[in-house]
Amino acid sequence: MKKINWTVVLTGALVGVAALVLTFLGNPKNMGFCIACFERDIAGTLGLHSAAKVQYFRPEILGLVLGSFIMALIKGEFRAKGGSSPATRFLLGAMVMIGALAFLGCPLRMVLRLGAGDLNALVGLLGFAVGIFVGSQFVKRGFTLKRTYTLGKAEGAALPAFLLIAGLGFILFPTLYKISTEGPGSMHAPFFIALAIALVVGALAQRSRLCMVGGIRDAILFKDFKLLYGFVAVLVVTLIGTLAMGNFKLGFANQPVAHSSHIWNFMGMVLAGWGSVLLGGCPLRQLILAGEGNGDSAVTVFGMIAGAAISHNFGLAGNPDSVVDGVTKVGGISLTGKIVVIGCLVLVLVISLLNMPKAEKKQA
Repeated sequence: MKKINWTVVLTGALVGVAALVLTFLGNPKNMGFCIACFERDIAGTLGLHSAAKVQYFRPEILGLVLGSFIMALIKGEFRAKGGSSPATRFLLGAMVMIGALAFLGCPLRMVLRLGAGDLNALVGLLGFAVGIFVGSQFVKRGFTLKRTYTLGKAEGAALPAFLLIAGLGFILFPTLYKISTEGPGSMHAPFFIALAIALVVGALAQRSRLCMVGGIRDAILFKDFKLLYGFVAVLVVTLIGTLAMGNFKLGFANQPVAHSSHIWNFMGMVLAGWGSVLLGGCPLRQLILAGEGNGDSAVTVFGMIAGAAISHNFGLAGNPDSVVDGVTKVGGISLTGKIVVIGCLVLVLVISLLNMPKAEKKQA
């Protein structure tokens, strides 16, 4: 018990509670807190893609970054730094998003879905763990995206400033933005309540270093389970909450905004897990690091937003299962999406090999 970091557990539990509350207040079921889904919606509301059902400025993303930013300033931990392979990070961020949207959710939503009984998320979790394991083998043998450099404070504040300006614009001039009238993008909790909840979560996540990828990675590399307890706390709280609210539904079929094409649930999360290990953290962690002034994470977040736009502009994202005349029609991803996911896995492998120490590259 002494090895348990209770701040991580508390943060994980709070994330679970926040997801349940946000769902109760209007966010889509099993999507109370999904970084990939919310960044996708922001890409849509900014006009970066034309999928009309997923366009809304999600205040949760703004709140997470500002919460981290404010806490880092208070604790004297705001440090502007960057310059570590920015183009590669942008590309990896885009590919992580492509993998997550093939699955229909980020690692955090995967846990929320699993806690609500969606067994498709269990398939995703297996793929996620495989991706992290593979990525961890490269990290263990010296993979690196090179060093970071100290930068000006304005550079470190770029992403918080961008999101704040975009959020203020959405509040003051909503007609300039694209906003869904149906589908997941039309389902949302009240703006300022969602923002307040996310501010608290962002501040606590900054203190605890909660990371969906880090827990499994550290368990594999160092037999350190501290971060994994936060992962488990999200799952347990979600399970209890969905049971209490009558929203628990065990099975593969007819789950909210999910598909039961198992191969591509698995492959999408292999891509998301592998790419996230190389980046040094999951999509949630990238937002928190960007709030602390990490320009490399800010570049990654912009890459993820671009990846969301690419996914929907080119039909790569997963399509949920549907019911037609009482018969369930399995969704999944298009042939183009399958080709792109496989191509991204090959490209992630190339990036992994090219960023190994020279001795390792010769051995490979």
